[in-house]
Amino acid sequence: MTWSFQTAEELVTALRAGEVTSVELTDEAIARIERYDKVINAICVPDFDRARAAARSADQARARGEVRPLLGVPVTVKESYNIAGLPTTWGMPQHRDYIPAEDAVQVSRLKAAGAVVLGKTNVPLGLQDGQSFNEIYGTTNNPWDHDRTPGGSSGGSAAALASGFGALSIGSDLAGSLRTPAHYCGIYAHKPTLGLAATRGMVPPPAPALPADADLAVVGPMARSARDLALLLDVMAGPDPLTLGKAYHVTLPPARHERLGDFRVLVVDEHPLIPTGSAVRAGVNRVADALVDGGARVERHTPLLPDLTEAAVLYTLLLFSGSVARFPVDAYEQLRARAAALSADDQSLDATRLRGMVLSHRDWVEANSRRELHRHGWRRLFAEFDAVVCPITPTPAFPHDDNNPLERRMDIEGVGYPYFDQLIWAGLATMPGLPATAVPAGRSPEGLPVGVQLIGPAFEDRTPLRLAELLEQKIGGFQAPR
Repeated sequence: MTWSFQTAEELVTALRAGEVTSVELTDEAIARIERYDKVINAICVPDFDRARAAARSADQARARGEVRPLLGVPVTVKESYNIAGLPTTWGMPQHRDYIPAEDAVQVSRLKAAGAVVLGKTNVPLGLQDGQSFNEIYGTTNNPWDHDRTPGGSSGGSAAALASGFGALSIGSDLAGSLRTPAHYCGIYAHKPTLGLAATRGMVPPPAPALPADADLAVVGPMARSARDLALLLDVMAGPDPLTLGKAYHVTLPPARHERLGDFRVLVVDEHPLIPTGSAVRAGVNRVADALVDGGARVERHTPLLPDLTEAAVLYTLLLFSGSVARFPVDAYEQLRARAAALSADDQSLDATRLRGMVLSHRDWVEANSRRELHRHGWRRLFAEFDAVVCPITPTPAFPHDDNNPLERRMDIEGVGYPYFDQLIWAGLATMPGLPATAVPAGRSPEGLPVGVQLIGPAFEDRTPLRLAELLEQKIGGFQAPR
């Protein structure tokens, strides 16, 4: 029997029953990587010797009667996490030799849970692209179509999972970096509520690994099933033991409902600032039809939904306000001059991005205050609904594009749009800090995976995760690339 595409839950069951050993699982995973990753290029930093040693230790621990949630399960880790003894570069050539001395807090939690780390997965330069290529490690290809991107910035992790390289992976999300690769590769991912999972050690080199959380950014699980997301989130959730963890422990509330027919769901597939491609719209409708067929209450419109245009503007301002914080003074002054020359009538997202890059502290505080009003609006919405179904990006995976992201155009039904405009769907959950689960929702006419996101109430992450599990049972989930 081969184990490469089994879920982590199935592997844990088989390990506990003595049907397989961690050494056998790890050897199979390594053999698969060595055979197939030459084409995919997902595993940029293999760590096979230590993985085999960890697998032997896991088998010995199980023989002693130890029970841990991921004991013996092979996994991968996004390159941007510190792992002691391995390079952390974020794809930046000037840091190709940087090797941290200690593990990121989430890597420590993986190891404490018994996981076997096979290695690190590829990322874009500085984690700032919807693709995964850099000068150090090259380009990662989508397992469904090698001429297309697997997404970014957790694209290497998504490609690894879709290729059967380990059962789980951990990534991060600021602008859809968990959800977009899941959508492009046909897997599952969960962007947790902002602040739910500690991020220390997921930091650009050579910065110290301090327990400071960046605005908007989260770390989260990636998997080939919805139940595996919940399994891994339980390992990842919790505050940093250096700070809030001294006083607080996490107890997430249960999902609001267990049956599909009890869910109240809002479906949104149109945005005032960007069209939705037909393949993605079909995926949203497939999920909506499954919900209706399962007896859920489904609505397409409500006055409770916060204004989508203002949400996109706020997200763009907040996102780009942190993107140039470490720019050289001369470059920053050039941006200030360009922003000052903008017409007050120019309310395009391109103009908003430029304004965000030079946002004053006073204006950031004002934007943050408006964000709090949106959060209050979402609380009102989630008093009437349990989840919102919407796109992750307007299209399936696009062909590799090495051009400057600021000059790229996103093709939606034959019309070009600024490349970064597609981020506004991901920002719908990111700006107010809400949890969002990416789930497979079918295939495009070209056979490419299509996913949607299930946005849930803050700190009620189990609600969209449970809905994802029920939808997996209803319409199916991950399928291995042909």
